[in-house]
Amino acid sequence: MLPLSEKVIQLDVDVESPIDAIRIAGDLLVKEGKVEQAYVEEMVKAFHELGAYFVIAPGIALPHARPDQTVKEVCLSLVRLKEPIVFGHAKNDPVKLVCAIAGVDKKAHIQMLRALASILSDEVKLKEILEAENAGQVLSVVQQS
Repeated sequence: MLPLSEKVIQLDVDVESPIDAIRIAGDLLVKEGKVEQAYVEEMVKAFHELGAYFVIAPGIALPHARPDQTVKEVCLSLVRLKEPIVFGHAKNDPVKLVCAIAGVDKKAHIQMLRALASILSDEVKLKEILEAENAGQVLSVVQQS
């Protein structure tokens, strides 16, 4: 099961830029004590240096940084944007769903990516997440997987 709780889900968030979206998703993890602020800065740095490589499917971004000591436990946050925003990906813009992920090591990181990808690649589940009225409904969709 993915490490997701209602505390790290925000819906219909207004953002002005991809950096805002990354920071909001990362700050949810900081607030819950899952990662240090330095991890959020590494996610932003990765975006600046590597571009929108983490926009993995139409409308879906999975910002992350390398696993390191700033990650206290495997974690995930989910932010649904009020209005889709352009991240700069040739095929998958604009982004509506931003899921920040952090793994304590490479293996945990990849396992979480796979689990999340299997949920987000299911058109029915993705539609339910995009249409959910509250964080509890999103969590229910994720936990059913």
